[in-house]
Amino acid sequence: MKNFQQNLLIGIGLALCGLCAWQWYVQTVLRNHIEVLDQSIFKQSVEIQGYTNSIKTMDGEITELQTHIGELKKEGATNNQLVLEQKRDLLRLRLSAESLSNQIVQYQEATNVLERKLAEAYDGIKKQNDALSQLAAQRDEFIGKYTNSVKERNDLVEKYNALVERVKKMQEAASAGGSK
Repeated sequence: MKNFQQNLLIGIGLALCGLCAWQWYVQTVLRNHIEVLDQSIFKQSVEIQGYTNSIKTMDGEITELQTHIGELKKEGATNNQLVLEQKRDLLRLRLSAESLSNQIVQYQEATNVLERKLAEAYDGIKKQNDALSQLAAQRDEFIGKYTNSVKERNDLVEKYNALVERVKKMQEAASAGGSK
C-alpha cells in the first residue's frame, strides 16, 4: 500500500508539472498575440493622430476659403450697387440727350464713355463671378475630401472598436480557459 501511495503522489506531481508547463505555453502564446495586437493598436493610433492633424489643417483651410468667399461676395454686392448706379446715370444721360437736341453729340460722347466704363465693370464682375465659382468648386472639393476623410476615420474607429472587442473576448476566453 505504501508503494501505491508513493506512485500516486509521483503521478499527481508529474500531472501538476505537465499542467504548469501547458499553462506556461498557453500564456506565452497569448502574450505574443497580445504584443502583436498592441503593435497593431499603436500603428492605428499613429494613423488616427495623422488623420486628426490633417483634418485640423483642412478645417483651417476651409475657414480661410469661407472667409475669402465672404469677402468676394461683399465685393460682388458693392459692384452690383455700382453697376446699378451707373445704369441710373446712363438712363439720366439718355433722357437729357433727348431733351437737349442741340447738344446731342456731346451727350453721345458722354454715354459712350459710360458704356465703356460699364463694359469694364461688367468684365470685372465676370472675373469676380468666375473667381467665386472657382472658390465654390474648391470649397466643395475640400468639403468632399473632408467628408471622405471623416468617413475613413469613422471606419477606422469602428475597426478599432471591433478589434478591442475581439481582444477583450480573447482575454475573457483565455481567463476562462486558464481558470478551468
